[in-house]
Amino acid sequence: MSSTPLPVDPDEPAVPSPSTPSVLAAIALGGGLGALARAGVAELLPHPSDGLDVATLVTNVVGSMLLGALMVLVVEHRHGHPLLRPFVGVGVLGGFTTFSTYAVHARGLLADHPVLALAELIGGVVLCLVSVGVGVGLMRLWGEE
Repeated sequence: MSSTPLPVDPDEPAVPSPSTPSVLAAIALGGGLGALARAGVAELLPHPSDGLDVATLVTNVVGSMLLGALMVLVVEHRHGHPLLRPFVGVGVLGGFTTFSTYAVHARGLLADHPVLALAELIGGVVLCLVSVGVGVGLMRLWGEE
C-alpha cells in the first residue's frame, strides 16, 4: 500500500462547508429565481412550435457562459461565500438553463422538420460548450488584472 497522499479534490471549499439546511435553502431560493428568469426570457422571445426555440437556446448559452465564469471564480480563485456555488451554480443557473425543454422541443420538430431538429440539438450543444469556454476565458482574463 502506497503512503502517497491522494490528491485533494479541487472543488473542495477553502472554508468549512455550510450546513446542509442552508445549502438546500440556497439551492431552492436560487432555483426559483433562475426559473423565473427563464420564464421572463421565454415571454420576451416567444417562438412558434415549428420553429427554432430561441428563448431556450439563449438561456442555455448565457447560463453556460455564466457557469463557466462562476467555476473559475469559486474553484480557481476561491472567491465568494461558501453558499455562492450552491445558490448561483446549482440554484440560479440550474433553474435558468434547461436541457429537458430543449430536448422535448427538438423531439417535437423531428417529424416535420428533421434538419431543424438536428441543427437545434447539435448547434445548441456546440454553442453551450463554446459558451462555457468563453466564460472561463473571460473570468481568467479578468482575474489577471
